[in-house]
Amino acid sequence: MTDATHAALMDATYRHQRRIYDVTRRHFLLGRDLLIAELDPPPGARVLEIACGTGRNLDLIGRRWPGCRLSGLDISQEMLASARARLGRRATLALGDATRFDALPLFGTDRFERIVLSYALSMIPDWREALREAALHLVPGGRLHVVDFGDQAGLPGWARAGLRGWIGRFHVTPRDDLGTALGETALGIGGYAEYRSLGGGYAILGTLTR
Repeated sequence: MTDATHAALMDATYRHQRRIYDVTRRHFLLGRDLLIAELDPPPGARVLEIACGTGRNLDLIGRRWPGCRLSGLDISQEMLASARARLGRRATLALGDATRFDALPLFGTDRFERIVLSYALSMIPDWREALREAALHLVPGGRLHVVDFGDQAGLPGWARAGLRGWIGRFHVTPRDDLGTALGETALGIGGYAEYRSLGGGYAILGTLTR
């Protein structure tokens, strides 16, 4: 899938859904608020969310961790419209592809103390490259925080099948080897990764430190 094709797909998916996205996803995107609580950025930290969607997470990050310099990237103009309406001047938002973007002209910096990927990798075709690209934009000692669907290994078979069938309608594919990929990406840049399962493998929450 080309960048343009993926962008068009995301715009078509969220053209109308963006208006109800946060309400309808509130109860099944497990771990987002825990990620925000554990972000612990240093004072004045540059925080980038890749695939920032409606700006919901950036809004909460700004409230939970005041003083951060917030930036958001998304491939969908439709989602960015919602994010701009929500965040105003509190964040710098830009259109871009998670697998390759030039952060300096977009955000005035190409390195960040914290980067967030929240339920994004399961929607990005070349998700491993997106993970690598995010890691490369960390300052030394910076952390990438990731939360996404897990392998659901601890759930009953019917629940796992039902969940995957439902989210598949929205072009979402759980990355069953996300934890392994996080570790491999960290190793590739001389860092380290940690992760844990939430809700019987429903989701995975992890960090990569450069």
